[in-house]
Amino acid sequence: MAYSKKLWLWLGGIFIVSFAILGLIGREIYVQVPPVPAKVVTASGETVFTRADIQTGREVWQTLGGMQLGSIWGHGGYVAPDWGTDWLHREATTLLDIWARRDGAKDFASLDPEAQAALKERLKRDLRTNSYDATTDTITVSDARAEAMAVVGDHYATLFSSDPSLKALRVQYAIPERSIIDARQREQLGAFFFWTAWTSVTERPGAEITYTNNWPHEPLVGNTPSASLGMWSIASVLFLIAGIGWLLWYQARRGHEEHAVVPATDPFLAMKPTASMKATTKYFVTVIAMFLAQVLLGAITAHYAVEGQEFYGYNISEVIPYALTRTWHTQLGIFWIAVAWLATGLYVAPMLSNHEPKYQKLGVNLLYGALLVVVIGSFVGEWMAIQQKLGHGVSFWFGHMGYEYVDLGRFWAILLFIGLMIWLTLVGRALWPALKAKSDNRGLIGMVFLSTVCIGLFFGAALTWGRHSPLSMIEYFRWWVVHLWVEGFFEVFATAVIALLFAGLGLVRARAANVAVIFSTAVFLVGGILGTLHHLYFSGTPTAVIAWGAMFSALEVVPLSVLGVEAFHNYRMTKSAPWVETYKWPILFFVAVSFWNLIGAGVLGFAINPPISLYYIQGLNMTPAHAHAALFGVYGMLGIGLMLFCLRTAYRANVWSERLLKSTFWALNIGLAGMVFLSLVPAGIYQAYHSVTTSFWYARSPEIIHGTVMETLVWMRVPGDIVFSIGAVTLALFALRLLIGRGKDQVGIDAILVPAE
Repeated sequence: MAYSKKLWLWLGGIFIVSFAILGLIGREIYVQVPPVPAKVVTASGETVFTRADIQTGREVWQTLGGMQLGSIWGHGGYVAPDWGTDWLHREATTLLDIWARRDGAKDFASLDPEAQAALKERLKRDLRTNSYDATTDTITVSDARAEAMAVVGDHYATLFSSDPSLKALRVQYAIPERSIIDARQREQLGAFFFWTAWTSVTERPGAEITYTNNWPHEPLVGNTPSASLGMWSIASVLFLIAGIGWLLWYQARRGHEEHAVVPATDPFLAMKPTASMKATTKYFVTVIAMFLAQVLLGAITAHYAVEGQEFYGYNISEVIPYALTRTWHTQLGIFWIAVAWLATGLYVAPMLSNHEPKYQKLGVNLLYGALLVVVIGSFVGEWMAIQQKLGHGVSFWFGHMGYEYVDLGRFWAILLFIGLMIWLTLVGRALWPALKAKSDNRGLIGMVFLSTVCIGLFFGAALTWGRHSPLSMIEYFRWWVVHLWVEGFFEVFATAVIALLFAGLGLVRARAANVAVIFSTAVFLVGGILGTLHHLYFSGTPTAVIAWGAMFSALEVVPLSVLGVEAFHNYRMTKSAPWVETYKWPILFFVAVSFWNLIGAGVLGFAINPPISLYYIQGLNMTPAHAHAALFGVYGMLGIGLMLFCLRTAYRANVWSERLLKSTFWALNIGLAGMVFLSLVPAGIYQAYHSVTTSFWYARSPEIIHGTVMETLVWMRVPGDIVFSIGAVTLALFALRLLIGRGKDQVGIDAILVPAE
């Protein structure tokens, strides 16, 4: 007991200290954000852009789908270019041609090597020099540069129109015809792209690195890795090795826990689901429906990488363009996984406390209706925004936010936050009697309760920015939602719930599970909270972000080093007694979680986490390889496992098809492996090679994206996608048969009553 209290103190200290540091770094980011000037003027005094142009351009970009259509600072989609990088390369090459013509040459390419070298050095001085004057709040550019900016601006104004001259490029970028109707807004969009490019090439005052720490890699303008990237990458690897060594020493020092004495029969067998527990069934049905829709949208989104505006010859971009299908695909992934976990909380809370609060079923039903309103309302708003049917202000509130993973408009985000507060209340009041009662499970229940509070509150980070907030601060809080809310506290919640379920079944000792969960949470949060910063290396943030992010994101991998042991223990539970066979597939999904945590979050995650690695491959296909393996492989598999556990205890007498679950399990795992390792990882490595040897712009250029190699690798997703889709369909068939079919369990009802050996 004393050891458990010590762990709780350590956990509380880690939480407080980590968030204090994260807050101080956030303040530093705010102080040092790249300036958005009142005006951009030429050396001769002509105004090129105003702050209103840049801010309105950002809002236009948001209505297009924002990060779902290309990327900004490397965050977003992968078919269209990274817009700041694309502007920077086009501006640089155009300016070189202008200077060459003024020197009497046809263009830059026609100059001899010595003349080219001289102009390249001139280009670096011109673009990298910080000409922002804080007293007048203006950026001054040379007349020649302004001329180049006008040429590049015209390119984007043409690109987002229906001008036939750039039809082929629109197809390659998967951009619909006449995406932006208003010509003035097309010009303002260019102003925003210019500003993102300016932050990427302009050196910070008093420093020799740009506002984005010399990202993207573009030797033409002097953007090469800074010394800090290499130094902190080496330090992070050493930190990782030290962390793994300490964890293994700690585990060996503690020794093995005594095995629990497994009960003769299933302890949950006599449990009768309450009215509110039964009401959660509709949540799980909705989870499967959203999962199927996500799979379909994923297939359409991937196909856009080949045909651009069509789906097997049918032009669907006018109705559901790439930016919209990617928005819905990404958002559905978050929604169905979150709903599976929320429903699990609603289901297990009364089960753990043996207490059904008054009006609990009504609350569960009202929350379900609210979630449907948020999902459907946000989807409609996003469609209307991308179709340019909403103004900027209306789009911010009801349309498309433009930021990946938090795409839904502010109104829908507020409703979702309110829904989470309702969920927190429902779960909290059902757990409260168990939390007050003294029992061996009390620590685990406390962890479930605290993680429930964090899940409810931390989505509030999505409500912290306004229409014109600094983009660096938006990125800071956006990753609070993605990293801390989705990847952090949901994982703590799921870990505690699984431990409670295993303890309730008698498969593990409650006190041992309590210590293990607190310890694993503490180890996870040591790296997990400050590890958030590894997403922000190149988002207009100071070098301190690289130092803290590199070290602590490396520690995120430490607990993953012992996942093989956890997976083995979980698998061994299926053999502990004959009646445990009825929980075989939920437990095997938990085993899959450990496997994909090691591969997706561990191997593929660390492949992109060190600063020097991420410098070259942020915004390339190694990122979605990690995202697919970690998001579905870990959180999706976990959601399905929790759902099956709830359905197993809720529908004892109904047909439980082992055959369908076996097909589901292997199809989802084999399909995901095919998707990741036959397509995404090879594509990411291929792009990374060109990013390192040439430039990031080239790795994202149509020459690479739509070259034979990349398009072949896109088609290589098809086998994995088909197998994966089969798994989604068999899961739906299993649920349909379970919910409407009565009859003898295929495992055998009698097996539940066989005494343990």
